[in-house]
Amino acid sequence: MPKKEGNKVVQHCVCGHKSETVHATMTETSKHKHQEIQAVEEKENLPLTDNDCSKCGHTRAFYWERQMRAGDEPATRFYRCEKCKHTWRENK
Repeated sequence: MPKKEGNKVVQHCVCGHKSETVHATMTETSKHKHQEIQAVEEKENLPLTDNDCSKCGHTRAFYWERQMRAGDEPATRFYRCEKCKHTWRENK
């Protein structure tokens, strides 16, 4: 990060290195641990399975899978009730 030391602008690195800069250009990179879950639009071509809806008790639901975590983790399966459209997920 650029800091003023006296009348000079000095760029400091986390490793301890510092250098004088005339025109400092900064690039910031951030990694987020949490991602927003985007709603998946209902499509008529989603497969149906036998699964009980906790909201209305209907016994059939559409389902799809999405990779939510690292590639070496299992995918998360989402269900949407055929009758009331309630959506829930199951982590494997």
